[in-house]
Amino acid sequence: MKAAVPLMASATDYVVAASQQQSDIFLILSLIIVVSSAVFLLRWTRRQGSPPLPPGPVGLPLLGSLLSLEPDLHRYFARLARAYGPVFSLRLGTRLCIVLSSPAAFREALKDHDVIFANRDPPATATATATAVPGTQHGLLWSPHGTLWRTLRKVTVREFISTSGNEEVRSLRRREVRRAIARLRAREGEPVEVWELVFTTELNVLTSMLWGGLSEDGDVSMKFRAVVKGVVELLGAPNVSDFFPALAVLDLQGMGRRMKRLWDRYDVLWKKFVEESGRRGEEDEGKGGKAFLQVMVEVLERRDQKDPLTVDHVKTLFLELILGGTDTTSTTIEWAMAELMRNPDIMRKIQDELDAVVGKERAVEESDVPKLVYLRAVMKETLRLHPVAPLLVPRSPSSPCTVGGYTIPKGSKVFVNVWMIQRDAAIWGEDAVEFRPERFLTAADDKYEFRGTNFAYLPFGSGRRICVGISLAEKMVTHMLASFLHSFRWQLPEGEKLELGERFGIVLRKAEPLVLVPTARFDDPDLYS
Repeated sequence: MKAAVPLMASATDYVVAASQQQSDIFLILSLIIVVSSAVFLLRWTRRQGSPPLPPGPVGLPLLGSLLSLEPDLHRYFARLARAYGPVFSLRLGTRLCIVLSSPAAFREALKDHDVIFANRDPPATATATATAVPGTQHGLLWSPHGTLWRTLRKVTVREFISTSGNEEVRSLRRREVRRAIARLRAREGEPVEVWELVFTTELNVLTSMLWGGLSEDGDVSMKFRAVVKGVVELLGAPNVSDFFPALAVLDLQGMGRRMKRLWDRYDVLWKKFVEESGRRGEEDEGKGGKAFLQVMVEVLERRDQKDPLTVDHVKTLFLELILGGTDTTSTTIEWAMAELMRNPDIMRKIQDELDAVVGKERAVEESDVPKLVYLRAVMKETLRLHPVAPLLVPRSPSSPCTVGGYTIPKGSKVFVNVWMIQRDAAIWGEDAVEFRPERFLTAADDKYEFRGTNFAYLPFGSGRRICVGISLAEKMVTHMLASFLHSFRWQLPEGEKLELGERFGIVLRKAEPLVLVPTARFDDPDLYS
């Protein structure tokens, strides 16, 4: 009986403890309910008298409209815009997304509220290596609007973009285009994948401008190409972490780990490129002209203590310039060639213009491009029907604002559907979905330029975050396209049919690679030597 007393005491203590624990849990739950109610009431009170959120599909609890999402997001958003209006909202997982689909909405957001919309909304894979590799999230593409972004943009425009017209840089672009023509002559009569041809050429151009060229080691070059393609693929792939940011730490699809591995591989290659660039710099000292890397090293050495720029930022910037230049140029030229194959009369007009301006006894030069009026109209029409980034790069407002009479909350994900606007019959006429370059010949010279001031035509975006490489991209696309069309006739492989299906991603590519067979237009094999 004496032994039962402690047992009874323990049981009593257990009951008391359990009762106390239940009381604590109840208190915590009550506190959570009170705090949540207070937050909801505060938000509700603040919204009284404020414009409502944009209309849109209701969606399911937690999932929102995820289950109704379609692979071609630009087309899906266009259908929703026709149902809910040019400014609508929808939830994708726990993210509130806003879609703008009219020139008026574009203007209000990207001009009237440019500073508020100056932050981009990076995908989870873009910042996946942030904790493991400090600084990798801080490139020009994803940095928030602020001192770092302004520093990166300033040095890129001043030291990289503005020098692209220099004779030395122009000559290396000429060299790589002519090497591409030589590769085509060697494969005359054989099927050639257009995207791959342009990608290789543009990669050689950009790496020459950035590092002084790729390593002469073919294995290193192949590894770098694999890194670039892998990063582009991951950035454009659907990721559950983008819809449920709270789950990003779990990396359920392993995309963050894959990006980290790619970054590690890039880091190894970067060190090789830096070493080789330094060696080339010593060998070429006094000859004039420097690779961008050598310039950036000097910038880092001269920077003020308050300057936020670091080697990690430069490393990230270089990869972003490669990503932004190769995939976009390759995709634009592939779409242009596909449309020309579907419209042979337009291709003949271009070749007639080339024969008149350039002739048949010399190669195309960049200096010829301003005189190729019809070719430039073809490029503009290609970017109208097939904008490389159909929804631009999503923005994230830094504070609440009003667009189209609706509240756009801080931190929401904002898409700009340029693909829809650039095919709108109300703006472009009944033939809006037809490939007709003449529409750019009849317009005023500056009506449809690339500066982002005409909100019915924004292939490169607008405002502070407009693409910094517009001038370089225009030079490369027109020069390369002119050279291909001047040198060769093109046809589909025997028995093949042309298709123009799209594959949505961070870049709007053709669903199936365009494969064409080149035949030389001129007998002189040294024309492009």
